[in-house]
Amino acid sequence: MTLRTDGIIIREQTTGEQDRLVTVLTRDMGLIKAFVNGGRNPKNKNVSATDLLCYADYTIDKTKKDVYIIKEATAKQVFFNLRNDITNLSLAQYLAELARDFSPKEERCDEFLSLLLNSLHLLCTGTKSDLLIKTVTELRYCCIAGFMPSIVGCNSCGEYEKGSMYLNPKKGTLFCESCNTDTEGVKLTAGMLYALRHICFSTPDKIYSFSLGEDSLLALGAITERYVKSLTFKQYKTLDFYKTMRSI
Repeated sequence: MTLRTDGIIIREQTTGEQDRLVTVLTRDMGLIKAFVNGGRNPKNKNVSATDLLCYADYTIDKTKKDVYIIKEATAKQVFFNLRNDITNLSLAQYLAELARDFSPKEERCDEFLSLLLNSLHLLCTGTKSDLLIKTVTELRYCCIAGFMPSIVGCNSCGEYEKGSMYLNPKKGTLFCESCNTDTEGVKLTAGMLYALRHICFSTPDKIYSFSLGEDSLLALGAITERYVKSLTFKQYKTLDFYKTMRSI
């Protein structure tokens, strides 16, 4: 059976001397693993379009044993500018790892794909800060995967905003100052609370449309990181490397 879809390469592995196995986040089939026969041969016409973080149109054969093989690939966006900035490239690799952890397998995946593509595009253009892009992508992936934090109001009394508000970054639960008894609750500024709600509830074309100072973004990013890790039970080496590069 031959399938056609667009998607982005989010992981690559070598198999044998000339072949590669890639993980593709596709629009129509979600996450799939596919072989690129001769994918390490520079003369192979599909090499550039099956590189890591390349967005392309794919023609894929699915064998009777449910093995996927990329037969043709036509690049649509290769995100060249990411290669010119090691900090942005390391962040892009972390975001790709998040895509692997949160995106569904073998089912339609429009919003997951669009989120990653939009984040990579903004990293390339430099129109939004890397901290904002990171925080938005982390939290929004949780939301569209069905793990939206409970931040409409206080989880005890229901108040939308009452004095200082506190968020448990592991459980994703919000409490007002009067009801907060959680020793792990992190105090939010009004701007941080607004940003959290904006990321969760805005339409996809608006999720990056807010601003916070760098200190607040760092604090908010620490919260979204902890929330991601509480869901995936992982420590991300790609995230650690990004932080190292950003601090240099």
